[in-house]
Amino acid sequence: MSERMSGRAPDSEPPRGERPYEETPDGPAPEETRGETAADVPGGAHGEAHGGALGSRLNWLRAAVLGANDGIVSTAGLVVGVAGATDDRGALLTAGLAGLLAGSMSMAAGEYVSVSTQRDAEKAALAMEKRELREQPEAELAELAGMLEERGLSREVAREAAQQLTERDALRAHARVELGIDPDELTNPWHAAWASFVAFTVGALLPLLAIVLPSTAWRLGVTVGSVLAALALTGWSSARLGAARARPAVVRNVAGGALAMAVTYGAGALLGAVGV
Repeated sequence: MSERMSGRAPDSEPPRGERPYEETPDGPAPEETRGETAADVPGGAHGEAHGGALGSRLNWLRAAVLGANDGIVSTAGLVVGVAGATDDRGALLTAGLAGLLAGSMSMAAGEYVSVSTQRDAEKAALAMEKRELREQPEAELAELAGMLEERGLSREVAREAAQQLTERDALRAHARVELGIDPDELTNPWHAAWASFVAFTVGALLPLLAIVLPSTAWRLGVTVGSVLAALALTGWSSARLGAARARPAVVRNVAGGALAMAVTYGAGALLGAVGV
């Protein structure tokens, strides 16, 4: 907060280190939010502190890891299933490429639709907030002050902070504190679609190359081994990005991939045996 916000009523608690936002009703604020004003932290309406740009980058990175994981599992299951039915390299390559293109396009289209819907919702929320600010400025000022007070500021400082933020940019203040939206950084459906397409493609290339490049005798073993190793890596990466324990995530990922390949190989072997 600026120096103008340091004036407090006699019965209010003094700020720690001139940072009114450092203390919250639940205790000290997280390290990444100390020194920030409440309006600098999205998600204020729900009392959640996010890391802003860092949180956004982590979400994109997590989505990329999960997209690559999907590419690995789905393509591996497909080519291993075909390998159970035939040793023909051309058939394996055709099936793998078809699965890669179908999966990557499906992922991209799904992300585009999903993020477009989210963007439309963000635009609608901003339009509604803009209308409310125009029609009910005093009520919106009181609402903003109340939300800042809920985040740990005294009533007097919250009111002054709300007034200053409103004078500076009322829509931005309400968007970030009330809605958790940065008006300058709305979600981009094209970015999401492209990221999903690339992530899935990169993941799918591993089992595809592993099944077509080695000789027939080594083909299945190389594919299974490389896929399980890649799944262990993506499981570990997703756990680290989510600040969770790595071992359970790795075990789940590897077990799921192994099960998928076992089922599809069994189905392919059965169909190949009966000549289907």
